[in-house]
Amino acid sequence: MYAITIPQPGGPEALTWAEVPDPVAGDGEVVVEVAATAVNRADLLQRQGFYDPPPGAAPYPGLECSGRIAEVGPGVSGWEVGDEVCALLAGGGYAQKVAVPSGQLLPVPKGIDLVTAAALPEVTATVWSNVFLTAHLRPGEMLLVHGGSSGIGTMAVQLGKAIGATVAVTAGSAEKLAACRELGADILINYREQEFDKLVTADVILDIMGAKYLGRNVDTLAVNGRLVIIGLQGGVSGELNLATLLSKRAAVVATSLRPRPLDEKATIVAAVREHVWPLIEAGGVRPVVDRTLPLTEAAEAHRVVDGSTHIGKVLLTTA
Repeated sequence: MYAITIPQPGGPEALTWAEVPDPVAGDGEVVVEVAATAVNRADLLQRQGFYDPPPGAAPYPGLECSGRIAEVGPGVSGWEVGDEVCALLAGGGYAQKVAVPSGQLLPVPKGIDLVTAAALPEVTATVWSNVFLTAHLRPGEMLLVHGGSSGIGTMAVQLGKAIGATVAVTAGSAEKLAACRELGADILINYREQEFDKLVTADVILDIMGAKYLGRNVDTLAVNGRLVIIGLQGGVSGELNLATLLSKRAAVVATSLRPRPLDEKATIVAAVREHVWPLIEAGGVRPVVDRTLPLTEAAEAHRVVDGSTHIGKVLLTTA
């Protein structure tokens, strides 16, 4: 088969289309013939040499995919060859085939085509695990989503509204804020012109920036508020005012999805199937896709995501 490899870390030009060994379904795994994958910022970091896959994962980028099951390994039940699925991956989505632990498989939701389904696993698992399983967002609370027009942001806006929260977003342009409004966001903040900590008080904050926003995020939290940090686009080291945190009885949590043990990922995926899939199939929540490119044009897709010109997800197809 062929896959996008990274012979040497570097810019988008480091991504190389090359022939590689076919994956084999191990115990508890299936092999998926990939129809599409999606570009995540973790892929950009891996390309640059900063985010290696966990031990045992495929060495190619790609944290999610959609496709059809081509092989079922020993110890797998409930899935058959030919089933249309999408999957959360530890790596390997930028390939024609990938081996997937069966606990990380999801059926393609009714009403969603096979290619578009590749936009769902990473964002739904990330948002549900952080906003709901970790931060326990409740109806009537306020959720602040930084990067509201990103793949994760567009899903967080929709799921926050679906459970009855008020949703505020930050984004860097009128076009991106308009997209967030269409998805249901109540409060729109242009971070280039406005200071979010002066405009809202949030019960839950989903943050992709890290150090740059740390102090202002804590200032923005309500009493008993929860800040969940899932990205470090604004740096890794910041100053935290513990007195402010104590006075608010607030919590700061930093989490990642990719290196979690298989049983934790399976629990998250099962929760997504139970709680998010019905919302998608009812039409109340939808994947947002900016554009679709051939997998052989992965370098261009990386340039798009690196430039932050997109809204929602950028997909790569194998066909």
